[in-house]
Amino acid sequence: MIHPFEKLIAVMAKLRDPGGGCPWDLEQDFKSIAPYTIEEAYEVADAIDNNDMENLREELGDLLLQPVYHAQMAKEAGHFDINDVITDITEKMIHRHPHVFGDADASNSEAVNAIWDERKKLEKGKEDSADKSAIDGVPIALPALCRAQKLQKKAAKTGFEWPSTTEVLDKLTEELQEMREALQNNDKQNQIEEFGDILFVLTNFARMLDINAEEALRQCNAKFEKRFKGMEDDFKANNRTISDADLIEMTAMWNAQKRKKA
Repeated sequence: MIHPFEKLIAVMAKLRDPGGGCPWDLEQDFKSIAPYTIEEAYEVADAIDNNDMENLREELGDLLLQPVYHAQMAKEAGHFDINDVITDITEKMIHRHPHVFGDADASNSEAVNAIWDERKKLEKGKEDSADKSAIDGVPIALPALCRAQKLQKKAAKTGFEWPSTTEVLDKLTEELQEMREALQNNDKQNQIEEFGDILFVLTNFARMLDINAEEALRQCNAKFEKRFKGMEDDFKANNRTISDADLIEMTAMWNAQKRKKA
């Protein structure tokens, strides 16, 4: 009996077969498929947030298809295949976990992270590369908050770090004042710059508190969505729409939603 994973690989190969495959799949390349790869990862995260195991099963399948798809295109171009991908990640996990597969010791997560970083440096050969920046290797395609936090984390490892969160809050106050000045001057470009600075400082603040800024904002978005839809439902229950209400009524209804249990 054919293994389910082997069947998936065979299906993907058939979809990409010039002699009878799918016209849409045959038109795709790495760049055109990449957005779907990112989207599927977020849909997995959404299913986890909703604790929807049935949907998670489906979304994990959709996500699994993505490396198979990319590997099939790579195989066609003579670069590598899915077996190479699996072999590489298996060897990487073994190499980066010498405390599990070797004789190294790691009694806590901090020690594990230190081992991980050191092994990663060895793999990349960064210990012998004087022309490499300490903040290299953070993909530009990452969501901006996520990328900012990763850049800050790499920079902090060099010692470029705030002494405490107090200084970060002081910096935030400074950036907010600069935003006020940009608003007073009606300088749109400066407003954009100062807004970016504010987000960057807040992201750094989150990193120092060991908070994932991207995840925190995702949770905040979900909370806002739930409360706003709750407001709409409450207005509908009174045969009204939210757009019929004034700001005072909306604020009162919003506060009522806040008082409800999550």
